[in-house]
Amino acid sequence: MNFELLLFSPGAYLAPAVDWLNANFHPFFDAVSKAVESVLVAFESALLYPPAYVVITVAVLAAAYFTTVRVALVVLVSLGFCLLAGLWTACMQTVALVVVAVFVSVLIAFPLGVLASRHKRLEAGLRPILDVMQTVPPWVYLIPAVMVFSLGRVPATIATIVYGIPPMLRLTTLAFNQVPKPLVEMGQAIGAPTRSILFKIEIPSAMPTLIVGLNQCILLSLAMVVLAGLVGGGGLGAEVTRGLTRMEMGLGLRAGLSIVAVAILLDRVSKGALQSRRRRLG
Repeated sequence: MNFELLLFSPGAYLAPAVDWLNANFHPFFDAVSKAVESVLVAFESALLYPPAYVVITVAVLAAAYFTTVRVALVVLVSLGFCLLAGLWTACMQTVALVVVAVFVSVLIAFPLGVLASRHKRLEAGLRPILDVMQTVPPWVYLIPAVMVFSLGRVPATIATIVYGIPPMLRLTTLAFNQVPKPLVEMGQAIGAPTRSILFKIEIPSAMPTLIVGLNQCILLSLAMVVLAGLVGGGGLGAEVTRGLTRMEMGLGLRAGLSIVAVAILLDRVSKGALQSRRRRLG
């Protein structure tokens, strides 16, 4: 019996499809690539143009004003560690990539999650897609991104966006499904418009779970940082890759701890900002 007939090679079908996309939609992909690159360059320039101590001072004061003094201290320690580790430029590149990727992921996942909580058929249709997206190993996302956008920061950002969408979408849907129905019905009973119910009742009630979703989105996006270094994504991922390939334990350890510092920084700042907003709305 010829078992070769039973073999299935997805690449044999996907490669021609990618070639067709590159041949027919190159202007679109080129425009997306230039847009993403422009945003990343602008963000990185804003972080790297001033001296490091200026950025740290502004970040600490902003954290103290918009969140709490405790969060400001976390910002000071995290950014101070990145500076003292000699990886300030790489850290700022990573912060820029992660912030842009998380922002776009939330921009896509949040409205889809709200719609999924209101339409059960949409939620049922999205569930298997999200299962596949969260089961596929993260480095697999880099393959089609590199094939379409070539090497560099753009495929790293695109892959990070795709990888960060599922947790935010799932937890947004869960958050709005858990909003107490009597609160929504009370808003409808007094004639409040749908937008007011969404922003003044549902979002404040769903905020604890939304914070968890944002936290997961940030952490999974940072998990892609090291892999992004393999395709020219730069930042701390490139430093980890360099330390691994050259067997430089010191560089790899400093880069790894810097990733932890960036993760703590983004997590505490985002959580503190959302909690402060929740208190103002409450």
